Amino acid sequence: MSLKGKAALVTGSTSGIGLGIARALAAEGASVMLNGFGDAGEIEKLRTDLEAEFSVKVAYDGADLSKPDKVAALVQKTQDALGSIDILVNNAGIQFTAPVEEFPEAKWEAIIAINLSAVFYGMKAAIPAMKKKQWGRIINIASAHGLVASPHKVAYVAAKHGVVGATKVAAIETANDGITVNAICPGWVLTPLVERQLQDRAKEAGTDVETEKKKMLQETQPMLKFSTPEEIGALAVFLSSDGAATITGTPISIDGGWVSH
Repeated sequence: MSLKGKAALVTGSTSGIGLGIARALAAEGASVMLNGFGDAGEIEKLRTDLEAEFSVKVAYDGADLSKPDKVAALVQKTQDALGSIDILVNNAGIQFTAPVEEFPEAKWEAIIAINLSAVFYGMKAAIPAMKKKQWGRIINIASAHGLVASPHKVAYVAAKHGVVGATKVAAIETANDGITVNAICPGWVLTPLVERQLQDRAKEAGTDVETEKKKMLQETQPMLKFSTPEEIGALAVFLSSDGAATITGTPISIDGGWVSH
């Protein structure tokens, strides 16, 4: 399946799930706008490596997605740099854990801004261009926490539930404009961030990473296996394909059975 001639913006794509999705789309021939934080030299190397590996145009913009005008500008910059915006993947996210009564207000505001509001502003900015072309794919990366809750994650769970709701509204509104809007809801994904968490847990408990992996998964997932950024990327590619033309307004779980039990 080819996405040749399509242009994709993937937010939060300098590592982890976002990078997995950007790679998968580039592998199918889409040009890609990367976005995220990190070392400027490393990001430039990542950008040129992706261009060389997949022979597609890859651009980068470090827009701060907590600011609404920066989100709109990023969508515009994607159109300027890549010629259009056909696929929008709202992936950027942050996390913080604490009980509700101890949850810092600033952390609540930051998580809602990046995990939820940026999704709204991204869709708002991209939909007019997609309507004009009568073709578009919006993929919002929600979470198992967009469907169920866990303790100590009030802002994250609220934001991700909001993402699922916003996805459904946008899908209904664009149903006859050649645009689909879906939410991918991952469970545990083995990203550099989670790998660091596992190393910390192992150090604390005096165990090893494999033991901690199993313990982490057992807390929520019937399947004792992490999803990978590559698998999330493969799902994003499918949702961008003609085979998924009538899949819209759907939260799609990729979570080892987490929300089934």
